[in-house]
Amino acid sequence: MLPLFPLLAKEGVRGRFLVTQHFNRRTERAKRTALRAHATAAEQRLWQHLRNKQLGVKFRRQYSVDAYVLDFYAPRSKLAVEVDGDSHFRPAATVYDQERTRHLNRFGIEVVRFTNTEIAENIEAVLAAIGEALKRRPTTSPSPPPSKGGGEFCRSKKYITVIVNRST
Repeated sequence: MLPLFPLLAKEGVRGRFLVTQHFNRRTERAKRTALRAHATAAEQRLWQHLRNKQLGVKFRRQYSVDAYVLDFYAPRSKLAVEVDGDSHFRPAATVYDQERTRHLNRFGIEVVRFTNTEIAENIEAVLAAIGEALKRRPTTSPSPPPSKGGGEFCRSKKYITVIVNRST
């Protein structure tokens, strides 16, 4: 049987620590809070269109995956939306963004990028592109399906725990 989260299983993550070791870790909380408080005008404008499931899926602002903080993230679709300002076009920043995207892809997260200018001048096209990306992405259910061994998943606010019935 293949592991539910192959990357996490390969790294030895087990049980209820599965989610919190990589996603929205407490160690990144201050960084996420600061980024929310100092959002660019383009980020604020895009957020007004993404919040409250206006595109049919829930987006989160400044969501972290390991040490990387995503501008916007739709967890059920595993879609990250990044808003790139002028600093992203320097050679070192381009290499960093490519490395970051590769890391996120290992988790099955697709990254789409837009510039501040695209958001300011053509928000409709940006929203259409995000909508197309969402259509391409399979939506995960809120609770993963039971394993072949006849188990069930229990979900709390922060943890996903697998309970396997071994009564046979």
